[in-house]
Amino acid sequence: MSTTVFVSGATGFIAQHIVKQLLEDGYKVVGSVRSQAKGEDLKSLISKAGLKADNFSYAIVEDIAAKGAFDEALKSNPEVTVFLHTASPFHFDVSDVKKQLLDPAVEGTTNALNAIKEYGKNIKRVVVTSSYAAITGFGQLAIPGKTVNEESWNPITEKQALADPQSGYIGSKTFAEREVWNFVEKSKPQWDISVVNPVWVFGPAAFEVKDKSKLNTSNEVVGGILKAGKDKSQPQQYTGYFIDVRDVAKAEIIAFEKQDAVGQRLILSSGPFTTEKVVEILKKDFKDLPLPTLDESKKPDFDKSESIIDNEKTKKILGFKFIGLEKSVDDTVSQLV
Repeated sequence: MSTTVFVSGATGFIAQHIVKQLLEDGYKVVGSVRSQAKGEDLKSLISKAGLKADNFSYAIVEDIAAKGAFDEALKSNPEVTVFLHTASPFHFDVSDVKKQLLDPAVEGTTNALNAIKEYGKNIKRVVVTSSYAAITGFGQLAIPGKTVNEESWNPITEKQALADPQSGYIGSKTFAEREVWNFVEKSKPQWDISVVNPVWVFGPAAFEVKDKSKLNTSNEVVGGILKAGKDKSQPQQYTGYFIDVRDVAKAEIIAFEKQDAVGQRLILSSGPFTTEKVVEILKKDFKDLPLPTLDESKKPDFDKSESIIDNEKTKKILGFKFIGLEKSVDDTVSQLV
């Protein structure tokens, strides 16, 4: 197979799984990274995993929000026929919501789409990683008990998004995805597009974890429990929906391989989770692990905060069964301990 796939933000948690699965499936991959050091590091992880490192190359894109960020990367790789855009900030450690979350997400997406239109002469399929954050409201905008599906949108405004980092992240995902569909409507590009909208993403890292103190933001749910067990402290308690990272990667690949996915938003959710449920799984499957006793009074109420997801259409298009919570948690923790 000689198809070459471009993966933006290739060192990210989800992106590394995409790179891994693409190489396993016989694709060639060009990944964008922020520096040569990060590119070489990823190449060595690929080698160590016994994958064909010769089929992976990288392009340096220091700042996805800089004008023309992806132009050179696509000019130098005219063989690319598929573009998977996964690069977007996901962290809450910010002092300026607009500058650190909203602008990079929206401008990074616009830069990628402009570069594909201008220089991706052979590109036929584009998949953008959005988020469940773009599907429904949270916090003040939550619609508990209301069913949402692939047609639903978060009604957040820019003013609401600037309130705090969490609202900023939610806004960044919503505005960046709106930008995608507006671009497609206005520009009528020669390529087809699909968007994936994952919920909280759990699961192990694609390659060996060198620094176990720095987990990706989603896995902090699990990491927080392990840390609280050690420190004899209280972890922050969460509730919501989860999907395993390996299923996200699989869905991204099916999204460009399958004609049924063209023009679709795909909600990736395996089912609900709570911190309490994760602790129960760990008690059962890791008997020697020190685990916290959760404070009942801090328990979040799923029914009072969460919308009901109907993603039957997505499941039908993808055609595979999602990994369950127990396997996802067990595989994550096995890698960490």
